[in-house]
Amino acid sequence: MSRCNKAFKYRLEPNSSQEELIQKTFGCCRFIYNKMLADKIEAYRQDGINLKNTPAQYKKEYIWLKEVDSYALCNEQMNLQSAYNNFFRSKKIGFPKFKSKKHSKKSYTTSNVNNIIRIENGKIHLSKLGFVKIVQHRQIPENFIIKSATITQTPTNKYFVSVLVEYYRDENNISLNKENSIGLDYSSHDFYVDNFGNRAKYPKFFRIYSEKLAKEQRKLSNMVLHSKNYEKQRLNVAKVHEKIVNCRKDFLHKLSYDISNKFDYVFVEDIDMKNISQALKLGKSTMDNGFGMFRNFLQYKLNSKDKQLIKIGRFMPTSTVCSACGCYHKDIVNSLSVREWVCPDCMTHHDRDVNAAINIRNIGLSLV
Repeated sequence: MSRCNKAFKYRLEPNSSQEELIQKTFGCCRFIYNKMLADKIEAYRQDGINLKNTPAQYKKEYIWLKEVDSYALCNEQMNLQSAYNNFFRSKKIGFPKFKSKKHSKKSYTTSNVNNIIRIENGKIHLSKLGFVKIVQHRQIPENFIIKSATITQTPTNKYFVSVLVEYYRDENNISLNKENSIGLDYSSHDFYVDNFGNRAKYPKFFRIYSEKLAKEQRKLSNMVLHSKNYEKQRLNVAKVHEKIVNCRKDFLHKLSYDISNKFDYVFVEDIDMKNISQALKLGKSTMDNGFGMFRNFLQYKLNSKDKQLIKIGRFMPTSTVCSACGCYHKDIVNSLSVREWVCPDCMTHHDRDVNAAINIRNIGLSLV
């Protein structure tokens, strides 16, 4: 038996009073996070100590904090402490930043204590809010234990709740077949090329909607800031962005689902997508296709089927090694402009991306 976590996401449809309380909770969570962070910084500057503050000690001075869910405030304390620990563990992560009312994501997480979070008759019961109507497209099995719920608001003013559940499942002692494997080489143009020569042919959704997005953004730039028409047009711009995000996620989910069903082993390079986006004028294509998100989708889908995603080192010479004879030819494949080449040792004609995908698969199989 293994313990697993899963999230069920539903669309929330709160009434006016519930929506007002959700907005108050967003504000209180943001305030308590910033206040606790400011006090921690001040205590360290004056006395050199790591202040152990909690939301409860602020409720006497700021009485309105009692109006919202106390578990949401406690989770903000945990988030802040986690950010602190991550900073001291690795300086690359950076020091915790203050949350902004305009730019930070609007969300809060509440814990399930005494079965306060439950779903009944198409409604979800949440602390302080009571029963809130949801668009329930799938049921949570009875043997699943609800751990927490995260309420978020999108830029298009839609509300969602993500219910985190815990469950136990029997481990499938299945024998994985090495031959039933695939190597994927990242391609900025095609998204990926596999060792069979197939190309994903990512539709480039951002470029498809770029003209419409530019048109809506031009309208927004000509309006008076924070006026009613400005807010209406801001929603139009946000809807275009939301459309692009939904199209991208739909494509990636379907593609990763298909691969996880067909193959037992999937091999990819552990490449740094951020560095690629900052080099060689590939920023727009790299940020649009979401290959990093695709790897995450593959990871959890394969894990749920007891299959494996294996990442090989990013510095492996996958493009410069002949997949037929294993000879190294950096002098021939010395530029990204070289898309096809012939190995002078075995005279094999190679497509650069297909050859790299075959090498990725071969290296991955040696690691299994």
